[in-house]
Amino acid sequence: PDFITGPWLSLSPNLRGVLWITFGTIVFAVNDVVIKTLGRTIDPFELAFFRYSIGLVIMSPIFYRVGAAGLRTECLGLHLIRLIIACVAMIGVLISVINLPLATATALSFSRILFTTFVAVLILKEFVSGRRWTATAIGFVGVLIMVRPSADGIDPIALIAIGAAMTFAVANVLIRLLSRTEPPIRILFYYHLGGALVFAGPAAYFWVTPVGIQWLLVGAIGLLTSIGMVAFVRGFAVGEASVIGPMEYTRLIYSAILGYLFFFEIPDPYTILGALIIV
Repeated sequence: PDFITGPWLSLSPNLRGVLWITFGTIVFAVNDVVIKTLGRTIDPFELAFFRYSIGLVIMSPIFYRVGAAGLRTECLGLHLIRLIIACVAMIGVLISVINLPLATATALSFSRILFTTFVAVLILKEFVSGRRWTATAIGFVGVLIMVRPSADGIDPIALIAIGAAMTFAVANVLIRLLSRTEPPIRILFYYHLGGALVFAGPAAYFWVTPVGIQWLLVGAIGLLTSIGMVAFVRGFAVGEASVIGPMEYTRLIYSAILGYLFFFEIPDPYTILGALIIV
């Protein structure tokens, strides 16, 4: 309706981008609450299967409209490599969200931006200035503060979270390689279809049939993820990345609030300090 679209379009593109990204971060934070709740009884592999298969169903009208010609690719090998890496990262994210406090899992996930610097240099041969290398090094100090290595070692779940961030960094850089010839819809198609196929076998092996409201929650995983992805795409489409990108860090605030409300989690000082350094 005009009474909604009029005021919305009167906002500056950057402000609309900020609102889209903020909405997306809230949706992803809520999705983490759903994952953590279901993770008490349902295996991460089954949750991953629901995430990809439901997302595939939700986006299937778009894929159908594009048609077989629009989805045909000459880069199947690169799609497959990116898919495998992203699936490994997805399992790591699910395990960390289920087993770590939400604020800690979210803060550690931010380290993927630090890893992206290294991956961009290795794969894309990008030039990185001394100032960016310094900022990246300081960011990893924040990661060390959060994981707090000691004589007893490091929490293995924290290592899984960091490994997931690293592999997601690789997967995201591979998207940049694919995007040179592949439109976003085609990348999303092979990502969702491949993910559903990859996790179908492990999900069958670890299968636990959802009961009652759990069916609504597993459906919410696919729905919320799709909504969050659309919000991020719309945000970056209308606003400047340098302005709206940092808004993703507000997810830490929402994760801390939701973690306290639903799971009585209180972030410790090390998590707060480490996250602030990374941000």
